[in-house]
Amino acid sequence: MLEGKVVMITGASQGLGRALALAFAREGARVAINARSEGSIGPVAEEVEDAGAEVLALAADVSMGADVERMISETVERFGKIDVLVNNAGLLGPRVGIEDYPEEEWREVIDANLTGPFLVTRAAIPHVPEGGSVINVVSGVSVDGRAEWGAYSVSKFGIEGLTQILAAELAGRGIRVNAVDPGGMRTDMRAAAYPEEDPTTRITPEENTAVFLYLASDESKDVTGERFKAQEFQRG
Repeated sequence: MLEGKVVMITGASQGLGRALALAFAREGARVAINARSEGSIGPVAEEVEDAGAEVLALAADVSMGADVERMISETVERFGKIDVLVNNAGLLGPRVGIEDYPEEEWREVIDANLTGPFLVTRAAIPHVPEGGSVINVVSGVSVDGRAEWGAYSVSKFGIEGLTQILAAELAGRGIRVNAVDPGGMRTDMRAAAYPEEDPTTRITPEENTAVFLYLASDESKDVTGERFKAQEFQRG
């Protein structure tokens, strides 16, 4: 379904990012995967190779412009283009009220979750051909502000807006931009956010990739500016 397409995924060392890398690989895509450190992304690259895909592992901090430019440059040098960009990298940050939220951690979360996708998308756009797809990962708390979700919620509200702006700006170039709310999954981030929850009551990231595959495929070529709930997605 994705034979020949080049897919870039940020935050691919674990959880949803890792699951997506493997899912795209099995569909025939060439995959560029990112995490902050070589030590964390290397093992995933090996898994992707074992799945039969060509893979490029990229250690980069998406909140740093120089890292992002290098990451995009290395991807284009290797693959020539970026058909699909999945902005998945993100930090949870502390679960405290605004009056107790540390400034340094606020800036760190906003930088990773909002400035990062801006920087990555801005750098990638010149290399995304007509028919390309940008997929931004959002959240249940990006349309419903809740107590003690602080910078994470605010950053995801920002991604909702960024998605709409990009969809409008890139429509004339045939590049679609959509948002996906994965919902609760059995991940380390979910466990940190809800330590009292039984993780077995949630689906695994590997069970939650269908909407991403759809949005990466030509099947969704006319879909842009939309918001999907991954766990409610059914192909028509």
